[in-house]
Amino acid sequence: MIHDILNTQITAGVTLGDVLTVQWLASVLGNLIVAILIIFMAFVVAGWIRARIIAIAHRYKRIDDTLFAFLGNIARYAILAFAAVFVLNRFGVQTASLVALIGAAGLAIGLALQGALSNIASGVMMVIFRPFKVGDFVEVAGHSGTVKDISIVMTELASLSNVQIIIPNSDVWRSSIVNYSVYPTRRAEWTFGVGYGANLADAERIITDTIMADPRSHSTPEPFVKVNNLGASSVDFLVRVWCSSADYFAYQADMKRKVKEALNAGGVDIPFPTRTIVMEKPTTE
Repeated sequence: MIHDILNTQITAGVTLGDVLTVQWLASVLGNLIVAILIIFMAFVVAGWIRARIIAIAHRYKRIDDTLFAFLGNIARYAILAFAAVFVLNRFGVQTASLVALIGAAGLAIGLALQGALSNIASGVMMVIFRPFKVGDFVEVAGHSGTVKDISIVMTELASLSNVQIIIPNSDVWRSSIVNYSVYPTRRAEWTFGVGYGANLADAERIITDTIMADPRSHSTPEPFVKVNNLGASSVDFLVRVWCSSADYFAYQADMKRKVKEALNAGGVDIPFPTRTIVMEKPTTE
């Protein structure tokens, strides 16, 4: 029957080559249309999933936007990669070898960029566990300053002199992190020395009254003002008072001056180290 049809087509002026060409073009055109639809749907779905993932961070204020933007991009590119594999399959390309090639290339790239990937992995861990946030004053990896930016790869600090400090996230994650801003209050500490001849009760009262008169001083927890050490030339009072973290540096400096002035006004001797040199005349024989 097929032979009869071909004979009929050839008799009608249509060759076998023409028939095969038409079939091939129809097949290619069909595959092309399907490929376009797959790619179009992949971009739509990938964009929608990325937006949904990022929306999770916008919905909850405690969740950092950086991590979910990163995860959204990973999901988007993964969907587009799968779509590319389907398209190649549609055109008869053997994707098994292609996937193996991509895997080998990915391994090579991973080995070459292991330092950068380490920074990315550390950045993800920092975003998840949030040891500090933008605006905190921290000491990390041998540097201290105010956190200005936390990205997937690096952390930016501004030093006390307002100098930019860029630290790779792998160095941040490997080091101890001291965060001075995480708690709302801090304990300030001083040591004030008075002379051995001073009235210790008066000295304690002057120190306590001077510090607690400042509005930045917290009465709870109770302040600690006690003799802590008998030095070589002074009796040392150890003073510990709580204050707000935002006031700490200025408060600690101001109290040193105010207590010194109050002790002077109260007639309490503040000693300073002295050295006595005794010179002997050489004996003459």
